[in-house]
Amino acid sequence: MPSEKLQIIRTTWKRLREVLRMFVKSEQGPKAVTFAATLVILMVGINGLNVINSYVGRDFMSSIEHRNMAIFRQQAFFYVCVFIASTVVTVLYRFTEERLGILWREQLTRKLTESYLNDRTYYRLDSSTGVANPDQRISDDVRAFTTTTLSFTLLIVNGTLTAISFSGVLWSISPFLFCVAVAYAVCGSVLTIFLGRPLIRLNYHQLDMEANFRSDLIHVRENSESIALAHREGRFKARLNKRLDALTANFRRLIRINRNLGFFTNGYNYFIQIIPALIIAPMFIWGEEEFGVITQSTMAFATLLGAFSLIVTQFQSISAFTAVTARLHTLNDAIEKAQRTTPCTIAVEESPDRVAYQNVDLHSADGDRLLVADLNLEILRGSRWLVIGKEDAPKVALFRATAGIWGCGGGQIIRPGLDDILFLPERPYLPPGTLREILLRTGAESGMPDAVIMGELVRLGLEEIVSRAKGLDVEQDWDDLLSIGEQHLLSVSRIFLAKPAFVFLDRPGSALPKNQISSILDMLTEQGIGVVILSKNGESRLRYDAVLELKADGLWEVRHEAPMDANSDLNNLSC
Repeated sequence: MPSEKLQIIRTTWKRLREVLRMFVKSEQGPKAVTFAATLVILMVGINGLNVINSYVGRDFMSSIEHRNMAIFRQQAFFYVCVFIASTVVTVLYRFTEERLGILWREQLTRKLTESYLNDRTYYRLDSSTGVANPDQRISDDVRAFTTTTLSFTLLIVNGTLTAISFSGVLWSISPFLFCVAVAYAVCGSVLTIFLGRPLIRLNYHQLDMEANFRSDLIHVRENSESIALAHREGRFKARLNKRLDALTANFRRLIRINRNLGFFTNGYNYFIQIIPALIIAPMFIWGEEEFGVITQSTMAFATLLGAFSLIVTQFQSISAFTAVTARLHTLNDAIEKAQRTTPCTIAVEESPDRVAYQNVDLHSADGDRLLVADLNLEILRGSRWLVIGKEDAPKVALFRATAGIWGCGGGQIIRPGLDDILFLPERPYLPPGTLREILLRTGAESGMPDAVIMGELVRLGLEEIVSRAKGLDVEQDWDDLLSIGEQHLLSVSRIFLAKPAFVFLDRPGSALPKNQISSILDMLTEQGIGVVILSKNGESRLRYDAVLELKADGLWEVRHEAPMDANSDLNNLSC
Protein backbone atom coordinates (compact mmCIF):
# COMPACT_ATOMS: atom_id res chain seq x y z
CA MET A 1 0.00 0.00 0.00
CA PRO A 2 1.54 3.37 -1.03
CA SER A 3 2.72 5.66 1.79
CA GLU A 4 0.10 8.29 1.00
CA LYS A 5 -2.64 5.76 1.71
CA LEU A 6 -1.18 5.08 5.16
CA GLN A 7 -1.31 8.76 5.97
CA ILE A 8 -4.85 9.47 4.77
CA ILE A 9 -6.21 10.22 8.25
CA ARG A 10 -3.74 13.04 8.86
CA THR A 11 -4.07 14.53 5.38
CA THR A 12 -7.85 14.29 4.82
CA TRP A 13 -8.64 17.68 6.34
CA LYS A 14 -5.80 19.35 4.45
CA ARG A 15 -7.11 17.93 1.18
CA LEU A 16 -10.64 18.98 2.07
CA ARG A 17 -9.53 22.56 2.69
CA GLU A 18 -7.76 22.63 -0.68
CA VAL A 19 -10.86 21.43 -2.53
CA LEU A 20 -13.13 23.86 -0.67
CA ARG A 21 -10.78 26.75 -1.49
CA MET A 22 -10.76 25.72 -5.16
CA PHE A 23 -14.59 25.59 -5.18
CA VAL A 24 -14.96 29.05 -3.62
CA LYS A 25 -12.49 30.57 -6.11
CA SER A 26 -14.17 28.92 -9.12
CA GLU A 27 -16.71 30.50 -11.46
CA GLN A 28 -19.49 28.95 -9.38
CA GLY A 29 -17.99 30.37 -6.15
CA PRO A 30 -20.38 33.35 -5.63
CA LYS A 31 -23.44 31.17 -6.08
CA ALA A 32 -21.96 28.55 -3.74
CA VAL A 33 -21.28 31.16 -1.06
CA THR A 34 -24.91 32.36 -1.34
CA PHE A 35 -26.22 28.82 -0.89
CA ALA A 36 -23.85 28.24 2.06
CA ALA A 37 -24.95 31.46 3.79
CA THR A 38 -28.59 30.47 3.28
CA LEU A 39 -27.87 27.09 4.84
CA VAL A 40 -26.31 28.68 7.91
CA ILE A 41 -29.32 30.98 8.36
CA LEU A 42 -31.72 28.04 8.02
CA MET A 43 -29.56 26.00 10.39
CA VAL A 44 -29.76 28.73 13.03
CA GLY A 45 -33.53 28.76 12.51
CA ILE A 46 -33.77 24.99 13.00
CA ASN A 47 -31.73 25.11 16.22
CA GLY A 48 -33.77 28.01 17.53
CA LEU A 49 -36.99 26.14 16.84
CA ASN A 50 -35.57 23.04 18.57
CA VAL A 51 -34.80 25.05 21.70
CA ILE A 52 -38.29 26.57 21.65
CA ASN A 53 -39.71 23.09 21.11
CA SER A 54 -37.93 21.80 24.24
CA TYR A 55 -39.58 24.46 26.42
CA VAL A 56 -42.98 24.06 24.75
CA GLY A 57 -42.72 20.30 25.30
CA ARG A 58 -41.80 20.81 28.94
CA ASP A 59 -44.79 23.08 29.60
CA PHE A 60 -47.06 20.77 27.59
CA MET A 61 -46.15 17.76 29.74
CA SER A 62 -46.37 19.82 32.94
CA SER A 63 -49.90 20.95 32.01
CA ILE A 64 -50.89 17.29 31.73
CA GLU A 65 -49.35 16.63 35.16
CA HIS A 66 -51.30 19.52 36.68
CA ARG A 67 -54.50 18.67 34.76
CA ASN A 68 -54.75 22.31 33.54
CA MET A 69 -56.89 22.23 30.37
CA ALA A 70 -56.42 25.92 29.47
CA ILE A 71 -52.62 25.71 29.52
CA PHE A 72 -52.81 22.30 27.81
CA ARG A 73 -54.72 23.79 24.86
CA GLN A 74 -52.40 26.79 24.69
CA GLN A 75 -49.25 24.63 24.68
CA ALA A 76 -50.81 22.25 22.15
CA PHE A 77 -51.39 25.24 19.83
CA PHE A 78 -47.77 26.35 20.32
CA TYR A 79 -46.64 22.77 19.63
CA VAL A 80 -48.48 22.75 16.28
CA CYS A 81 -47.05 26.15 15.28
CA VAL A 82 -43.50 25.04 16.09
CA PHE A 83 -43.99 21.81 14.11
CA ILE A 84 -45.28 23.70 11.06
CA ALA A 85 -42.41 26.21 11.18
CA SER A 86 -39.88 23.41 11.68
CA THR A 87 -41.29 21.52 8.68
CA VAL A 88 -40.99 24.53 6.37
CA VAL A 89 -37.47 25.42 7.49
CA THR A 90 -36.26 21.78 7.33
CA VAL A 91 -37.59 21.30 3.78
CA LEU A 92 -35.97 24.55 2.59
CA TYR A 93 -32.74 23.49 4.32
CA ARG A 94 -32.71 20.13 2.52
CA PHE A 95 -33.51 21.78 -0.83
CA THR A 96 -30.66 24.29 -0.45
CA GLU A 97 -28.24 21.54 0.61
CA GLU A 98 -29.04 19.48 -2.50
CA ARG A 99 -28.66 22.52 -4.78
CA LEU A 100 -25.26 23.29 -3.30
CA GLY A 101 -24.27 19.61 -3.57
CA ILE A 102 -25.08 19.31 -7.28
CA LEU A 103 -23.39 22.66 -7.97
CA TRP A 104 -20.19 21.42 -6.31
CA ARG A 105 -20.31 18.06 -8.05
CA GLU A 106 -20.73 19.75 -11.43
CA GLN A 107 -17.79 22.09 -10.83
CA LEU A 108 -15.42 19.38 -9.56
CA THR A 109 -16.39 16.88 -12.27
CA ARG A 110 -15.91 19.46 -15.03
CA LYS A 111 -12.47 20.37 -13.66
CA LEU A 112 -11.30 16.77 -13.39
CA THR A 113 -12.73 15.83 -16.80
CA GLU A 114 -11.08 18.82 -18.46
CA SER A 115 -7.73 18.05 -16.82
CA TYR A 116 -8.09 14.36 -17.70
CA LEU A 117 -8.64 15.10 -21.41
CA ASN A 118 -6.23 18.04 -21.82
CA ASP A 119 -2.89 17.39 -23.50
CA ARG A 120 -3.72 13.66 -23.83
CA THR A 121 -3.40 13.21 -20.08
CA TYR A 122 -5.77 10.23 -20.25
CA TYR A 123 -3.28 8.43 -22.49
CA ARG A 124 -0.25 9.09 -20.29
CA LEU A 125 -2.26 8.33 -17.13
CA ASP A 126 -3.36 4.94 -18.44
CA SER A 127 0.20 4.18 -19.48
CA SER A 128 1.55 4.88 -15.99
CA THR A 129 0.98 3.02 -12.74
CA GLY A 130 -0.47 4.05 -9.40
CA VAL A 131 -4.01 5.12 -10.34
CA ALA A 132 -6.60 2.46 -11.04
CA ASN A 133 -10.01 3.16 -12.60
CA PRO A 134 -9.81 6.94 -13.16
CA ASP A 135 -13.27 6.79 -14.78
CA GLN A 136 -14.82 5.43 -11.59
CA ARG A 137 -13.05 8.04 -9.49
CA ILE A 138 -14.30 10.90 -11.67
CA SER A 139 -17.91 9.66 -11.69
CA ASP A 140 -18.74 7.76 -8.50
CA ASP A 141 -16.06 9.13 -6.17
CA VAL A 142 -16.78 12.76 -7.04
CA ARG A 143 -20.48 12.18 -6.35
CA ALA A 144 -19.73 10.50 -3.01
CA PHE A 145 -17.13 13.10 -2.08
CA THR A 146 -19.26 16.19 -2.72
CA THR A 147 -22.39 14.74 -1.11
CA THR A 148 -20.60 13.40 1.96
CA THR A 149 -18.32 16.40 2.42
CA LEU A 150 -21.25 18.77 2.34
CA SER A 151 -23.20 16.55 4.72
CA PHE A 152 -20.29 16.31 7.20
CA THR A 153 -19.56 20.02 7.00
CA LEU A 154 -23.17 20.83 7.78
CA LEU A 155 -23.21 18.24 10.56
CA ILE A 156 -20.17 19.86 12.16
CA VAL A 157 -21.59 23.38 11.87
CA ASN A 158 -25.00 22.23 13.04
CA GLY A 159 -23.38 20.25 15.87
CA THR A 160 -21.55 23.38 17.00
CA LEU A 161 -24.74 25.45 16.98
CA THR A 162 -26.62 22.66 18.74
CA ALA A 163 -23.93 22.35 21.40
CA ILE A 164 -24.08 26.10 22.03
CA SER A 165 -27.90 26.13 22.08
CA PHE A 166 -28.50 23.12 24.32
CA SER A 167 -25.48 23.43 26.63
CA GLY A 168 -27.26 26.29 28.35
CA VAL A 169 -30.54 24.35 28.49
CA LEU A 170 -28.89 21.24 29.98
CA TRP A 171 -26.71 23.27 32.37
CA SER A 172 -29.79 25.11 33.68
CA ILE A 173 -31.44 21.74 34.40
CA SER A 174 -28.39 20.03 35.95
CA PRO A 175 -24.69 20.96 35.73
CA PHE A 176 -23.86 17.38 36.71
CA LEU A 177 -25.90 16.02 33.78
CA PHE A 178 -24.05 18.36 31.43
CA CYS A 179 -20.66 17.06 32.66
CA VAL A 180 -21.89 13.46 32.25
CA ALA A 181 -22.85 14.24 28.63
CA VAL A 182 -19.38 15.63 27.82
CA ALA A 183 -17.52 12.74 29.47
CA TYR A 184 -19.81 10.16 27.82
CA ALA A 185 -19.21 11.66 24.35
CA VAL A 186 -15.41 11.86 24.78
CA CYS A 187 -15.11 8.24 25.96
CA GLY A 188 -17.42 7.04 23.19
CA SER A 189 -15.43 8.86 20.48
CA VAL A 190 -12.08 7.43 21.66
CA LEU A 191 -13.41 3.85 21.75
CA THR A 192 -15.09 4.23 18.34
CA ILE A 193 -11.83 5.37 16.71
CA PHE A 194 -9.97 2.46 18.32
CA LEU A 195 -12.52 -0.15 17.17
CA GLY A 196 -13.19 1.25 13.69
CA ARG A 197 -9.73 2.36 12.56
CA PRO A 198 -9.26 -0.55 10.05
CA LEU A 199 -12.38 0.57 8.15
CA ILE A 200 -10.49 3.34 6.36
CA ARG A 201 -8.01 0.97 4.71
CA LEU A 202 -10.68 -1.65 3.94
CA ASN A 203 -13.02 0.92 2.36
CA TYR A 204 -10.17 2.19 0.18
CA HIS A 205 -9.49 -1.31 -1.14
CA GLN A 206 -13.19 -2.08 -1.55
CA LEU A 207 -13.75 0.85 -3.90
CA ASP A 208 -10.91 -0.29 -6.18
CA MET A 209 -12.04 -3.93 -6.11
CA GLU A 210 -15.62 -3.02 -7.01
CA ALA A 211 -14.35 -0.85 -9.87
CA ASN A 212 -12.08 -3.63 -11.18
CA PHE A 213 -14.94 -6.11 -11.18
CA ARG A 214 -17.22 -3.68 -13.01
CA SER A 215 -14.46 -2.85 -15.51
CA ASP A 216 -14.11 -6.52 -16.47
CA LEU A 217 -17.88 -6.86 -16.88
CA ILE A 218 -17.88 -3.85 -19.20
CA HIS A 219 -15.01 -5.39 -21.16
CA VAL A 220 -17.04 -8.56 -21.70
CA ARG A 221 -20.02 -6.54 -22.94
CA GLU A 222 -17.94 -4.39 -25.30
CA ASN A 223 -16.03 -7.37 -26.73
CA SER A 224 -18.84 -9.93 -26.69
CA GLU A 225 -18.45 -10.98 -30.33
CA SER A 226 -14.68 -11.46 -30.10
CA ILE A 227 -15.02 -13.46 -26.88
CA ALA A 228 -17.76 -15.64 -28.37
CA LEU A 229 -15.79 -16.35 -31.56
CA ALA A 230 -12.63 -17.17 -29.61
CA HIS A 231 -14.53 -19.25 -27.02
CA ARG A 232 -12.88 -17.33 -24.17
CA GLU A 233 -15.86 -17.53 -21.80
CA GLY A 234 -13.98 -19.86 -19.47
CA ARG A 235 -11.06 -17.47 -19.18
CA PHE A 236 -13.32 -14.54 -18.33
CA LYS A 237 -15.39 -16.62 -15.95
CA ALA A 238 -12.23 -17.46 -14.03
CA ARG A 239 -11.08 -13.84 -14.12
CA LEU A 240 -14.45 -12.52 -12.91
CA ASN A 241 -14.61 -15.14 -10.17
CA LYS A 242 -11.14 -14.08 -9.01
CA ARG A 243 -12.26 -10.44 -8.90
CA LEU A 244 -15.44 -11.42 -7.07
CA ASP A 245 -13.54 -13.53 -4.53
CA ALA A 246 -11.24 -10.61 -3.75
CA LEU A 247 -13.99 -8.05 -3.25
CA THR A 248 -16.21 -10.39 -1.21
CA ALA A 249 -13.27 -11.36 1.05
CA ASN A 250 -12.49 -7.70 1.67
CA PHE A 251 -16.19 -6.98 2.21
CA ARG A 252 -16.42 -9.80 4.77
CA ARG A 253 -13.62 -8.11 6.70
CA LEU A 254 -15.55 -4.87 6.49
CA ILE A 255 -18.65 -6.60 7.86
CA ARG A 256 -16.72 -8.05 10.80
CA ILE A 257 -15.31 -4.65 11.77
CA ASN A 258 -18.75 -3.06 11.37
CA ARG A 259 -20.23 -5.80 13.57
CA ASN A 260 -17.79 -5.11 16.40
CA LEU A 261 -18.28 -1.38 15.99
CA GLY A 262 -22.06 -1.88 15.92
CA PHE A 263 -22.06 -3.61 19.31
CA PHE A 264 -20.51 -0.52 20.83
CA THR A 265 -22.33 2.25 18.92
CA ASN A 266 -25.80 0.72 19.36
CA GLY A 267 -25.25 0.23 23.07
CA TYR A 268 -23.91 3.78 23.25
CA ASN A 269 -27.07 5.16 21.60
CA TYR A 270 -29.46 3.10 23.76
CA PHE A 271 -27.93 4.33 27.03
CA ILE A 272 -28.44 7.93 25.92
CA GLN A 273 -32.19 7.42 26.40
CA ILE A 274 -31.98 6.37 30.08
CA ILE A 275 -29.05 8.34 31.52
CA PRO A 276 -30.92 11.68 31.92
CA ALA A 277 -33.92 9.91 33.51
CA LEU A 278 -31.63 8.15 35.99
CA ILE A 279 -30.29 11.54 37.10
CA ILE A 280 -33.40 13.78 36.86
CA ALA A 281 -36.17 11.33 37.87
CA PRO A 282 -35.03 11.21 41.54
CA MET A 283 -35.25 15.01 41.63
CA PHE A 284 -38.88 14.77 40.47
CA ILE A 285 -39.61 12.04 43.00
CA TRP A 286 -38.19 14.21 45.76
CA GLY A 287 -40.35 17.13 44.53
CA GLU A 288 -37.45 19.28 43.38
CA GLU A 289 -38.46 19.36 39.67
CA GLU A 290 -41.64 19.18 37.59
CA PHE A 291 -42.46 16.13 35.49
CA GLY A 292 -41.94 18.09 32.23
CA VAL A 293 -38.32 18.67 33.16
CA ILE A 294 -37.67 14.93 32.73
CA THR A 295 -38.90 15.14 29.14
CA GLN A 296 -36.94 18.33 28.49
CA SER A 297 -33.73 16.90 29.98
CA THR A 298 -34.06 13.72 27.89
CA MET A 299 -34.45 15.76 24.71
CA ALA A 300 -31.64 18.18 25.61
CA PHE A 301 -29.28 15.37 26.63
CA ALA A 302 -29.94 13.39 23.44
CA THR A 303 -29.56 16.48 21.25
CA LEU A 304 -26.35 17.58 22.95
CA LEU A 305 -24.91 14.04 22.77
CA GLY A 306 -25.79 13.98 19.07
CA ALA A 307 -23.71 17.13 18.60
CA PHE A 308 -20.80 15.83 20.70
CA SER A 309 -20.88 12.29 19.28
CA LEU A 310 -20.45 12.82 15.54
CA ILE A 311 -17.46 10.47 15.51
CA VAL A 312 -19.48 7.72 17.20
CA THR A 313 -22.62 8.08 15.10
CA GLN A 314 -20.92 8.77 11.76
CA PHE A 315 -17.67 6.79 11.95
CA GLN A 316 -18.62 4.26 9.28
CA SER A 317 -19.49 7.08 6.88
CA ILE A 318 -16.37 8.99 7.90
CA SER A 319 -14.15 6.00 7.08
CA ALA A 320 -15.72 5.64 3.62
CA PHE A 321 -15.45 9.40 3.09
CA THR A 322 -11.77 9.39 4.04
CA ALA A 323 -11.07 6.65 1.50
CA VAL A 324 -12.93 8.56 -1.25
CA THR A 325 -11.03 11.75 -0.40
CA ALA A 326 -7.70 9.91 -0.64
CA ARG A 327 -8.64 8.35 -4.00
CA LEU A 328 -9.62 11.69 -5.53
CA HIS A 329 -6.50 13.35 -4.17
CA THR A 330 -4.35 10.57 -5.65
CA LEU A 331 -6.11 10.98 -9.02
CA ASN A 332 -5.62 14.75 -9.00
CA ASP A 333 -1.93 14.35 -8.11
CA ALA A 334 -1.49 11.79 -10.91
CA ILE A 335 -3.15 14.10 -13.45
CA GLU A 336 -0.94 17.02 -12.41
CA LYS A 337 2.16 14.80 -12.54
CA ALA A 338 1.21 13.52 -16.00
CA GLN A 339 0.69 17.07 -17.24
CA ARG A 340 4.06 18.15 -15.86
CA THR A 341 5.78 15.17 -17.50
CA THR A 342 6.94 15.77 -21.03
CA PRO A 343 5.06 13.14 -23.10
CA CYS A 344 7.80 12.87 -25.69
CA THR A 345 11.49 13.67 -25.48
CA ILE A 346 11.55 14.12 -29.26
CA ALA A 347 11.35 17.78 -30.22
CA VAL A 348 8.38 18.59 -32.45
CA GLU A 349 8.26 21.61 -34.73
CA GLU A 350 5.25 22.55 -36.82
CA SER A 351 5.49 23.17 -40.56
CA PRO A 352 2.43 23.19 -42.85
CA ASP A 353 3.77 21.44 -45.96
CA ARG A 354 6.16 18.70 -44.92
CA VAL A 355 6.94 15.88 -42.53
CA ALA A 356 10.65 15.64 -41.75
CA TYR A 357 12.74 13.55 -39.38
CA GLN A 358 16.06 14.97 -38.25
CA ASN A 359 18.44 12.68 -36.36
CA VAL A 360 15.52 10.78 -34.87
CA ASP A 361 16.26 7.81 -32.61
CA LEU A 362 13.43 5.59 -31.42
CA HIS A 363 13.73 3.07 -28.59
CA SER A 364 11.39 0.37 -27.37
CA ALA A 365 8.99 1.24 -24.54
CA ASP A 366 11.24 -0.46 -21.97
CA GLY A 367 14.31 1.30 -23.38
CA ASP A 368 16.18 -1.95 -24.01
CA ARG A 369 16.14 -1.91 -27.82
CA LEU A 370 17.05 0.60 -30.51
CA LEU A 371 14.24 0.48 -33.07
CA VAL A 372 15.23 3.31 -35.42
CA ALA A 373 18.64 4.99 -35.46
CA ASP A 374 19.43 8.49 -36.73
CA LEU A 375 16.49 8.75 -39.12
CA ASN A 376 16.83 11.65 -41.57
CA LEU A 377 14.31 12.13 -44.36
CA GLU A 378 11.70 14.55 -45.66
CA ILE A 379 8.19 13.81 -46.94
CA LEU A 380 6.62 16.60 -49.01
CA ARG A 381 2.94 17.41 -49.16
CA GLY A 382 1.14 15.51 -51.91
CA SER A 383 3.64 12.63 -52.05
CA ARG A 384 2.99 8.93 -51.36
CA TRP A 385 5.24 6.92 -49.05
CA LEU A 386 5.19 3.28 -48.04
CA VAL A 387 6.85 2.15 -44.79
CA ILE A 388 7.83 -1.51 -44.67
CA GLY A 389 9.76 -3.79 -42.34
CA LYS A 390 9.76 -7.31 -40.96
CA GLU A 391 8.99 -6.09 -37.43
CA ASP A 392 5.98 -4.10 -36.32
CA ALA A 393 7.71 -2.38 -33.38
CA PRO A 394 9.77 0.17 -35.40
CA LYS A 395 6.75 1.11 -37.54
CA VAL A 396 4.48 1.47 -34.52
CA ALA A 397 7.09 3.63 -32.80
CA LEU A 398 7.44 5.85 -35.88
CA PHE A 399 3.65 6.14 -36.19
CA ARG A 400 3.22 7.13 -32.54
CA ALA A 401 6.26 9.39 -32.40
CA THR A 402 4.93 11.38 -35.35
CA ALA A 403 1.62 11.70 -33.49
CA GLY A 404 3.49 12.90 -30.38
CA ILE A 405 2.67 9.99 -28.06
CA TRP A 406 5.96 8.07 -28.06
CA GLY A 407 8.33 9.10 -25.32
CA CYS A 408 11.34 6.87 -25.95
CA GLY A 409 13.77 8.51 -28.29
CA GLY A 410 15.43 11.72 -29.40
CA GLY A 411 15.92 14.05 -32.32
CA GLN A 412 13.42 16.34 -34.03
CA ILE A 413 10.22 15.76 -36.01
CA ILE A 414 8.84 18.51 -38.23
CA ARG A 415 5.19 18.12 -39.19
CA PRO A 416 1.95 20.10 -39.52
CA GLY A 417 -0.09 20.87 -36.43
CA LEU A 418 -2.33 18.12 -35.11
CA ASP A 419 -5.37 19.79 -36.69
CA ASP A 420 -3.75 19.40 -40.11
CA ILE A 421 -2.45 15.84 -39.90
CA LEU A 422 -4.57 12.72 -39.31
CA PHE A 423 -3.56 9.28 -38.05
CA LEU A 424 -5.76 6.28 -38.88
CA PRO A 425 -4.92 3.16 -36.82
CA GLU A 426 -5.27 -0.35 -38.20
CA ARG A 427 -8.47 -0.87 -36.23
CA PRO A 428 -10.67 2.15 -36.92
CA TYR A 429 -12.15 4.05 -34.00
CA LEU A 430 -15.64 5.53 -34.31
CA PRO A 431 -16.53 7.48 -31.15
CA PRO A 432 -20.06 7.45 -29.73
CA GLY A 433 -22.34 9.92 -31.45
CA THR A 434 -24.13 10.62 -34.70
CA LEU A 435 -22.81 10.09 -38.21
CA ARG A 436 -22.33 13.84 -38.58
CA GLU A 437 -20.26 13.98 -35.38
CA ILE A 438 -18.09 11.09 -36.56
CA LEU A 439 -17.35 12.65 -39.94
CA LEU A 440 -16.70 16.26 -38.94
CA ARG A 441 -14.27 17.99 -36.61
CA THR A 442 -15.57 19.14 -33.24
CA GLY A 443 -17.26 22.51 -33.68
CA ALA A 444 -17.66 22.14 -37.46
CA GLU A 445 -20.92 20.16 -37.34
CA SER A 446 -23.15 23.11 -38.22
CA GLY A 447 -20.85 24.65 -40.83
CA MET A 448 -20.76 21.76 -43.30
CA PRO A 449 -23.73 21.42 -45.71
CA ASP A 450 -25.37 17.99 -45.91
CA ALA A 451 -24.80 17.96 -49.67
CA VAL A 452 -21.02 18.13 -49.21
CA ILE A 453 -21.08 15.32 -46.64
CA MET A 454 -23.25 13.13 -48.87
CA GLY A 455 -21.02 13.86 -51.86
CA GLU A 456 -17.96 12.44 -50.11
CA LEU A 457 -19.90 9.41 -48.87
CA VAL A 458 -21.17 8.72 -52.39
CA ARG A 459 -17.61 8.93 -53.79
CA LEU A 460 -16.61 6.14 -51.39
CA GLY A 461 -19.77 4.12 -51.98
CA LEU A 462 -21.11 4.70 -48.45
CA GLU A 463 -24.48 6.30 -49.23
CA GLU A 464 -26.28 3.14 -48.08
CA ILE A 465 -24.81 3.58 -44.60
CA VAL A 466 -26.72 6.86 -44.21
CA SER A 467 -30.08 5.14 -44.63
CA ARG A 468 -28.99 2.28 -42.39
CA ALA A 469 -27.97 4.80 -39.73
CA LYS A 470 -31.35 6.59 -40.16
CA GLY A 471 -29.75 9.84 -41.25
CA LEU A 472 -26.82 11.96 -40.20
CA ASP A 473 -28.15 12.92 -36.77
CA VAL A 474 -29.14 9.66 -35.03
CA GLU A 475 -26.81 8.05 -32.49
CA GLN A 476 -25.92 4.43 -33.24
CA ASP A 477 -23.77 1.61 -31.91
CA TRP A 478 -21.30 1.68 -34.79
CA ASP A 479 -19.49 -1.52 -33.87
CA ASP A 480 -22.75 -3.46 -34.26
CA LEU A 481 -24.07 -1.53 -37.25
CA LEU A 482 -20.96 -1.49 -39.47
CA SER A 483 -18.34 -3.97 -40.56
CA ILE A 484 -14.64 -3.27 -40.00
CA GLY A 485 -14.27 -2.33 -43.67
CA GLU A 486 -17.18 0.12 -43.50
CA GLN A 487 -15.79 1.63 -40.33
CA HIS A 488 -12.45 2.08 -42.04
CA LEU A 489 -14.06 3.75 -45.05
CA LEU A 490 -15.97 6.12 -42.78
CA SER A 491 -12.66 7.07 -41.17
CA VAL A 492 -11.25 7.67 -44.66
CA SER A 493 -14.26 9.83 -45.61
CA ARG A 494 -13.42 12.01 -42.60
CA ILE A 495 -10.05 12.71 -44.25
CA PHE A 496 -11.70 14.14 -47.36
CA LEU A 497 -14.03 16.30 -45.29
CA ALA A 498 -11.24 17.55 -42.99
CA LYS A 499 -8.76 18.12 -45.88
CA PRO A 500 -5.54 17.81 -43.82
CA ALA A 501 -2.05 18.28 -45.22
CA PHE A 502 -0.96 14.71 -44.39
CA VAL A 503 -2.49 11.42 -43.37
CA PHE A 504 -0.81 8.34 -41.87
CA LEU A 505 -2.59 5.01 -42.55
CA ASP A 506 -1.65 1.99 -40.45
CA ARG A 507 -2.00 -1.23 -42.49
CA PRO A 508 -5.19 -0.35 -44.43
CA GLY A 509 -4.89 -3.61 -46.36
CA SER A 510 -6.10 -5.52 -43.30
CA ALA A 511 -9.60 -4.05 -43.82
CA LEU A 512 -9.76 -2.73 -47.39
CA PRO A 513 -9.19 -4.44 -50.77
CA LYS A 514 -6.56 -3.30 -53.22
CA ASN A 515 -8.89 -1.47 -55.61
CA GLN A 516 -10.38 0.64 -52.82
CA ILE A 517 -6.95 1.65 -51.49
CA SER A 518 -5.87 2.53 -55.05
CA SER A 519 -8.92 4.78 -55.49
CA ILE A 520 -8.39 6.38 -52.07
CA LEU A 521 -4.72 7.10 -52.84
CA ASP A 522 -5.64 8.68 -56.18
CA MET A 523 -8.29 10.89 -54.55
CA LEU A 524 -5.88 11.96 -51.81
CA THR A 525 -3.24 12.82 -54.41
CA GLU A 526 -5.79 14.86 -56.39
CA GLN A 527 -6.44 16.95 -53.27
CA GLY A 528 -2.72 17.42 -52.59
CA ILE A 529 -2.77 15.38 -49.36
CA GLY A 530 0.45 13.63 -48.42
CA VAL A 531 0.05 9.94 -47.59
CA VAL A 532 2.23 7.62 -45.51
CA ILE A 533 1.13 3.97 -45.41
CA LEU A 534 2.54 1.50 -42.90
CA SER A 535 2.61 -2.07 -44.18
CA LYS A 536 3.36 -5.41 -42.59
CA ASN A 537 5.47 -7.19 -45.21
CA GLY A 538 7.03 -6.19 -48.49
CA GLU A 539 5.67 -3.68 -50.99
CA SER A 540 2.31 -3.39 -52.68
CA ARG A 541 1.72 -3.25 -56.42
CA LEU A 542 0.46 0.31 -56.05
CA ARG A 543 2.52 3.31 -57.02
CA TYR A 544 4.50 5.17 -54.36
CA ASP A 545 6.95 8.01 -54.61
CA ALA A 546 9.26 6.37 -52.09
CA VAL A 547 9.56 3.36 -49.81
CA LEU A 548 11.07 3.52 -46.32
CA GLU A 549 12.34 0.16 -45.12
CA LEU A 550 12.97 -0.18 -41.38
CA LYS A 551 15.50 -2.94 -40.81
CA ALA A 552 16.90 -4.71 -37.79
CA ASP A 553 19.12 -2.96 -35.23
CA GLY A 554 17.70 0.46 -36.08
CA LEU A 555 18.97 0.51 -39.67
CA TRP A 556 16.81 1.98 -42.42
CA GLU A 557 16.82 2.58 -46.16
CA VAL A 558 14.88 4.83 -48.56
CA ARG A 559 14.13 3.80 -52.16
CA HIS A 560 12.61 6.52 -54.32
CA GLU A 561 11.35 4.14 -56.98
CA ALA A 562 9.15 1.36 -55.60
CA PRO A 563 9.70 -1.81 -57.68
CA MET A 564 6.70 -3.60 -59.15
CA ASP A 565 6.49 -7.28 -58.25
CA ALA A 566 3.95 -9.13 -60.36
CA ASN A 567 3.54 -11.75 -57.67
CA SER A 568 3.03 -9.30 -54.82
CA ASP A 569 -0.39 -8.37 -53.60
CA LEU A 570 -1.96 -5.75 -51.42
CA ASN A 571 -2.51 -8.39 -48.78
CA ASN A 572 1.16 -7.80 -47.98
CA LEU A 573 -0.04 -4.64 -46.25
CA SER A 574 -2.06 -6.59 -43.71
CA CYS A 575 -0.95 -8.37 -40.58
